[in-house]
Amino acid sequence: MSILLWGALPYVAFALLTAGLVWRYRYDKYGWTTRSSQVYESKLLDIASPVFHYGILFVLAGHLIGLFIPMSWTHAIGVSEHTYHLFSLYGGTFAGVLALAGLALLVYRRRTRAPVFRATTANDKVMYLFLVAALLMGMTAKLSRTSGDGYPYRETIAPWARSLFTLQPKTALMADVPVLYQIHAVIGMTLIALVPYTRLVHMFSAPLQYLFRPYVVYRARDPHQLGPRPERRGWETTRH
Repeated sequence: MSILLWGALPYVAFALLTAGLVWRYRYDKYGWTTRSSQVYESKLLDIASPVFHYGILFVLAGHLIGLFIPMSWTHAIGVSEHTYHLFSLYGGTFAGVLALAGLALLVYRRRTRAPVFRATTANDKVMYLFLVAALLMGMTAKLSRTSGDGYPYRETIAPWARSLFTLQPKTALMADVPVLYQIHAVIGMTLIALVPYTRLVHMFSAPLQYLFRPYVVYRARDPHQLGPRPERRGWETTRH
């Protein structure tokens, strides 16, 4: 079971992620979208969407820092383990609460706005379920070990995660990891595998070209300088 969960499942999740992205890009480009429901309701969405997206970005940033920046690097710049633990505890909890609050508003909106609810698919429900489970389990695992410097996941989970990229997974490091962290890791890997097959695929479509496109200048027509606008038959009412 240890080899299956910590030696095989990560690569299965990555293979499903890669294959799904390739398949969606080749055969479902027009489906590569958030399938926005803003046209049905926008007031609540304007609040819920930014809250969720900022929260989940902070969560992802925290995971990247915690898993892929070794302890020796933070110690080298003078960050003690206790300071790192406090930053991780309070910063991670704030990010998790923010993401959960936004997600709760999004789910509430989908359930209480009839047109949005009718546009909700089974695929969306599965996505929401795994997102909520991943966030709740991560926060539960973190808050269950608040005394001292917390659980030293940078000595077990982080080296295991980095070993996956060398194709030599150190499965033994995960043997004594607390169950809550293990469940969180399994849910996270499952969520990674689901990304290409849900609306979460839009995270790979950042509109970077907007940073380099020329400005679009809009000018109002001044009837005093340009004269009256000519009437076009079929588009505007003609005078008789």
